[in-house]
Amino acid sequence: MYNPDDYTRGMGEQTLTLEGAVSQVLRNVYGWMAVGLAITAVVAMAVASMPAFWMFAAEHQFVFWVPMIAEIGIVIYASARLQSMSFTTMAVLMAVYSALNGLTMSVIFLAYTMQSIAATFFTCAATFGAMCFVGHTTKTNMNSWGKYFLMALIGLIIASVVNYFMQSEGLALFISYAGVLLFVGLTAYDAQKIKEMVAQNYQYGSMDMRKLALWGSLSLYLDFINLFLHLLRIMGERK
Repeated sequence: MYNPDDYTRGMGEQTLTLEGAVSQVLRNVYGWMAVGLAITAVVAMAVASMPAFWMFAAEHQFVFWVPMIAEIGIVIYASARLQSMSFTTMAVLMAVYSALNGLTMSVIFLAYTMQSIAATFFTCAATFGAMCFVGHTTKTNMNSWGKYFLMALIGLIIASVVNYFMQSEGLALFISYAGVLLFVGLTAYDAQKIKEMVAQNYQYGSMDMRKLALWGSLSLYLDFINLFLHLLRIMGERK
């Protein structure tokens, strides 16, 4: 992974250009994100194949609520302590978060066919990759879009909570399509934001680039997972 010493290379004090630094950190962003997704997938498939766990979970729903609350706590804690937290601590939190998410997502292997899960994953990966490319290359400044994405996200969460009690299929479908549009936009927004943060840090050196890469990978990981889940509700074939 990224090593701060890699900022210097060759002879003397020759340093990487801004473009080279951004490229180097982005490789680590997507590398860490891939590791997180791999942990999530392995844990989800392992838990899905444990009948004893599902017998216990059927009688104790806290098995899923506790990890979900813990995930929210990890994101809040990491956001608040980003500057002071060590790289090792952040890496551990990223791994724990990915594992907890694997536990909560294990239910999809019981609800949907493997073929539809695989098809949705590849659709999600292609869409995600395209939007990351847009975010990294567009000349449009998307900073002002952040507040609108935040309002849309809050609205989506409220609608999801309401529909948890209403169980409306029509509202569920609307939420899924709205979620796809939201996280498609957020993917491009976060990709651009990460690139800008690397550029700022290159100039001012205010944060360990390794932590910046981890934080960026967590942001994009969340976008990917949410995009995948909303697409799965639309494309997925239930068992």
